[in-house]
Amino acid sequence: MGWKKYPQEVVDRLFLAIDEDDVINSETTEFPSVVLGTSQQNIRDYYALCLQLWEEGFTRQELLSLINQVLAGQELTKAQRKQYKFIRARYKHLRFAQRLYSQKHDADKIFKATTVYLGHFQDGFKNGDKNSVQYYGKILRLLLSRPIWSWVKYSLNHLHVDSETGFQRYVCAQLNELSTMLNKATVTGTEFHDIRKIVSQQVSFFDTQRSIENNPTQVYAISRFLANINGLMGDKHDEMVADKLSGVREYETPTTLDSQLRSDLEQLVEKTVRI
Repeated sequence: MGWKKYPQEVVDRLFLAIDEDDVINSETTEFPSVVLGTSQQNIRDYYALCLQLWEEGFTRQELLSLINQVLAGQELTKAQRKQYKFIRARYKHLRFAQRLYSQKHDADKIFKATTVYLGHFQDGFKNGDKNSVQYYGKILRLLLSRPIWSWVKYSLNHLHVDSETGFQRYVCAQLNELSTMLNKATVTGTEFHDIRKIVSQQVSFFDTQRSIENNPTQVYAISRFLANINGLMGDKHDEMVADKLSGVREYETPTTLDSQLRSDLEQLVEKTVRI
């Protein structure tokens, strides 16, 4: 479909932004006001960069080799674990891009499943869960087989991007959903996870924009502010999952949001102008 190709320095900027997109920081304490929306040309160009990051970042054989090594009972080296983490990060960013920019605002089913199973497989080998490693590893080997890989690549390259109006409608709905959840005194585990998914998609949008535009001050500030929220929520979610696994607390037990986190999320809602 003739997707735009970017110079390597632009791809590198995006990779660096993604590596920082859940790092807790205090670079920006006030969320800059932002008008929600962008042109259809930008929608197409942003998706093109996310696709390029994924296509050029690794090979099918490299990922399969890492999975087969773990399935064979061999531990990954520190460098290999980092390699796996970065491959998964590319999957996650492209999944966010499909949700944001496609007409259906959802990821390809096989691609989405692969992204999820890469996470479960990583949890398995990090925690020494051999059953999980075997189960998800064998599924991943199937999903990364040559015929399925070829189909997924075809699907990704033939994605139909949404219109400017459709994109605005989608992101406005996401912010309205966030606003509704913030009106509650407590949130369940699922609601907390849903809030983080909205934040993560917004982080990915501004990460992509600042990478293409070479870090303009306001876009960079928005990206870092959202990354801080993402990092705080990530730490809290890890705690909630650990409590569930240890039997300390059920995942769906209603919980209050940390006051600083709530304040930051409220800033995001209040200072984002819906067209």
